[in-house]
Amino acid sequence: MENNETHIIQRILRGETALYEYFLNQHGQQVFSLIARIICNQEDAEELTQDVFLKAFQYLSSFKAESSFSTWIYSIAYNTAISATRKKKFDTFAMDDTLLANISDQQVDETLNDESEEMIIRLNRAIEKLNSDERALITLFYYEEKSLNETALILGLTESNAKVKLHRVRKKIYVLIKQEEV
Repeated sequence: MENNETHIIQRILRGETALYEYFLNQHGQQVFSLIARIICNQEDAEELTQDVFLKAFQYLSSFKAESSFSTWIYSIAYNTAISATRKKKFDTFAMDDTLLANISDQQVDETLNDESEEMIIRLNRAIEKLNSDERALITLFYYEEKSLNETALILGLTESNAKVKLHRVRKKIYVLIKQEEV
């Protein structure tokens, strides 16, 4: 697959620009989903998705195939979405580190493994309260099912840093869900 994409990129760079549609079809929905989850606005997500593919096309010659094309375009999507959120002020939920330290992994797992309809609704509301970086991390790892390594590459983190952040975000989501119960 990646070999095929590298071949398509080479052909696009030689002038067969219509082939770029392959990447739009292959990655468009996933890029849109990532951006929509980060910025929480469908219309803005549609516009930013177009911007991402335009940027990717403009800088296609800089793609070095050191990672997959999907990882590369996800990085562009993540950075574009984060830049857009920084231009707007969002209310996010800040949390004390000592509060998170007192929550056991077992408590978090038991709560987050509840797949009831009510819990899924509460989970989604909690995720909306996270900052854009945290939403991106959750989206890539859980919704898009990217590996921890690929998630880290996309977000510009080390794998160990991504793992620590993911652990903290899971605890933060747990607290947000529990606060809703009160």
